[in-house]
Amino acid sequence: MATTKWFFEPGHTGAEFRARHMMVTHVRGALKNVQGSLEADPDAPEAARVEATIDATQVYTGQPQRDEHLRSADFFDVEHHPTWTFSGTEVRQLSPTDFLLTGDLTVRGVTRPVTFDVTYLGQWDTPWWEDGRDLGPRRRAGFCATARINRHDFGVSWNDTVDRGGVVVGDMIDVTVDVEAVRES
Repeated sequence: MATTKWFFEPGHTGAEFRARHMMVTHVRGALKNVQGSLEADPDAPEAARVEATIDATQVYTGQPQRDEHLRSADFFDVEHHPTWTFSGTEVRQLSPTDFLLTGDLTVRGVTRPVTFDVTYLGQWDTPWWEDGRDLGPRRRAGFCATARINRHDFGVSWNDTVDRGGVVVGDMIDVTVDVEAVRES
């Protein structure tokens, strides 16, 4: 087979993160404006390339005051770094549906290598609506990628202490990215 090109369908692609809060629970946040692309050959998955850009200004945790704090220089500093990027350049296939995707993640202007565990969820031909007309079918593919990163590696280091030496925000952040990719015509 030949290399195919895909784009991330922004209405059905998003990133979520989970951080330990006050030593006892987790706080989750969502980032919906994810733009991206995938170039892949099913016969040579190790040659796949992934590019993604996330609009960090739209972080949403369900609590407006916390969202503003996350946008501030204490955390994401979106005034100076409104987008995050990922450029995946190394793929290792573990099974027919499981892969490791390594690439460079940039948050707050700091770039570090990150490896995502990726599960391929399959493909399907679906309708494709534009201007009220179905121009389909279009081939869609689904992926779920997860990683655990240390927020301090990216300069996201604000914290405060609580009773008995605890902290407000844990160091490790769980990241999940759900991708619905559409094959380009």
